[in-house]
Amino acid sequence: MSVVFHEESRTFSINTQNSTYQFKVGRYGHLLHLYYGRSMQESADFLIVPVDRGFSGNPYEAGVDKTYSLDSFPQELPTNGTGDYRSPAVIIENADGTEAVDFRYTGYSIEDGKYSLSGLPAVYTEGSENAQTLRIYMEDPFTHVKAELLYGVLPEIDIITRALIIRNGGEGKIYLEKVQGAVLDFVTGDYDLITFHGRHTMERVPDRTPVGHTNQSVCSRRGMSSHQYNPFVILADRSANEDAGDCWSMAFVYSGGFKAECEKDQYDQTRLQMGLMDEKFRYPLQSGQEFICPEVIMTYSAEGFARLSHNMHDCIRRHVCRGKFRDAVRPVLINSWEASYFNFTGELLFELAMQAKESGVEMLVMDDGWFSDRDDDRHALGDWFVNEHKLDGTLKHLVDRVNDIGLKFGIWIEPEGVNESSELYKEHPDWALVIPGRKPNRSRYQLILDFSRKEVVDCIYERISNVLRSANIEYVKWDFNRSIFDVYSATAREQGSVMYDYVLGLYDFLERMNRDFPNVMIEGCSGGGGRFDAGMLYYTPQIWCSDNTDAIDRLSIQYGTSFAYPISAVGSHVSVVPNEQNGRVTDISVRSAVAMAGSFGYEFSFTKIPQSDRDTINADIETYKRLAPLMMNGLYYRLSVPLKDAFTAWEMVARDGSEALVTAVTTEIHGNMPIRYVRMKGLETGRMYRDEASGREYPADVLMQIGWPIPAVLGEYHAYRLHLVRV
Repeated sequence: MSVVFHEESRTFSINTQNSTYQFKVGRYGHLLHLYYGRSMQESADFLIVPVDRGFSGNPYEAGVDKTYSLDSFPQELPTNGTGDYRSPAVIIENADGTEAVDFRYTGYSIEDGKYSLSGLPAVYTEGSENAQTLRIYMEDPFTHVKAELLYGVLPEIDIITRALIIRNGGEGKIYLEKVQGAVLDFVTGDYDLITFHGRHTMERVPDRTPVGHTNQSVCSRRGMSSHQYNPFVILADRSANEDAGDCWSMAFVYSGGFKAECEKDQYDQTRLQMGLMDEKFRYPLQSGQEFICPEVIMTYSAEGFARLSHNMHDCIRRHVCRGKFRDAVRPVLINSWEASYFNFTGELLFELAMQAKESGVEMLVMDDGWFSDRDDDRHALGDWFVNEHKLDGTLKHLVDRVNDIGLKFGIWIEPEGVNESSELYKEHPDWALVIPGRKPNRSRYQLILDFSRKEVVDCIYERISNVLRSANIEYVKWDFNRSIFDVYSATAREQGSVMYDYVLGLYDFLERMNRDFPNVMIEGCSGGGGRFDAGMLYYTPQIWCSDNTDAIDRLSIQYGTSFAYPISAVGSHVSVVPNEQNGRVTDISVRSAVAMAGSFGYEFSFTKIPQSDRDTINADIETYKRLAPLMMNGLYYRLSVPLKDAFTAWEMVARDGSEALVTAVTTEIHGNMPIRYVRMKGLETGRMYRDEASGREYPADVLMQIGWPIPAVLGEYHAYRLHLVRV
């Protein structure tokens, strides 16, 4: 059994293959956290040491016992108004205007299988997969507000999930002011917090900071998970590295505003927590209503960051992503955006498809500019009607022509945005999120449609569906090109509910697309990586990693992304040089090597690249198709740190150790440099491996202890690939 309840001690133990998570019901019904770490069978309740602490209050029931204090005890669900002055997970304004909630344990249930969440994405299992759910029931005896804590257990991959449901069991309306579904309390230890920050075109840069006596937080106030901070964090021992040390992670399965916090308290205890962003959030609950806080994925590794990433990759690849494309090698595509931007016709798109077909490309994606009078980003967004004049005929006519030469066809959409000049906005100005009496904040000359309203979602879904049904569309790139500033819904009774309900509307739209168009693969995008999170991956099995396609910048972007997200989820393409984001020039061999660490494709016009580059594309595509199963499903290892080392290297290893693919890109060149060695990981000790290209054989132990010497070649930016096969 993964979940065990010990009646005598009232202790719950959640066991995975390599970890144990343990908590107990305290003397007065509070849930006290005990342990999360290496597997063990015994009780860890001795870790809680009752001490009389000055200025730390005590529950009334404790009477004269001043040693029982929630201000110093580790907890599963800390709340406001209970004497715990650390950051709470839940803040509620009660019907009488008071702010206090004191959840006490009332019962539990254990069931086989993994729970699901109504209207929200969540980790899932299939068929006979071993999984369990633990439900903990709690209630405030004064207000009768109830809490249901859900724990999902996937023991084989060391994954534990947490979610929280709050129900108003009282008489009057209450307001949820802060809701976070996951909390970890550590009674001792010195830790680092690793977060992933960035900006548009430079996302998910790791930042490692010692946890001190302060509250550290990362969050998004933008209505999406954001380019600036990713909803994934790691807490690690100060000495933890890729291959050794204790580390824990949290990933929010949600695509809206989030907040992750970490603090060391007055007694050197550390609290890590994650959930919804509390700014612009004040959610009303009438009597009998419930609220679901999105899920948090947690995992623990005693073997450093590589093992932690493997757990997360397995979870997202097989238990978050869904549908027929989850395990499929994605078609190699050419996207029209950097080839022509808005300036295309149906004939030009067909010519691009013809050129791409000659090089082995499998799909043409028509990007922004195909609808209404959309010739720039100031017009027509929201008017989802095919511009047949621009396409030289119907969409079906163009798609059929492209299909006839053997290419699939994809299309770009941005359902959540609207231009003020559009017919949709003129007909329904109240459908946009705009504060009454104020001029709206614009971004990319557009506003955001109010997806918290069902009639708005229904209308846009019908229009997009009509387009998808009109032709053989097999791929959709879903974009979202601005943050949300003006939070006001014309029909919402409570504006504090709008942002959460907006995300529910987004998920409703995406769920319908998955249901009605199961043969259409959706790629998520938000100006690249602005909404790269586990919530979107539940509906879109891959996400455009970044609008920055420069190979050298991508080394850092894809490095940071790899800590939580598998290669199969990463959209990555080869583009022109000089690169249009930063002007850098790199050889196509480097651009191809970096783009193959993701779903592979191209972002240029074939007439704008040298013939020598075109000659290599066929071979690159053949290489990708041959190695894609290994890259999509192998164990991923980071072999260097971008910007710190003189090269960046990564490796994918078959789970049985039968083969490995190692890629290295040199990023520095100096006079008389020392030889650089790439130390490999995950190979089978005592065995020999043959390099497929050269035929040379290498002993695995030497490759893992010393490494493979990178050739000493003059000039910047060279890429090397070794496909090693076990002899």
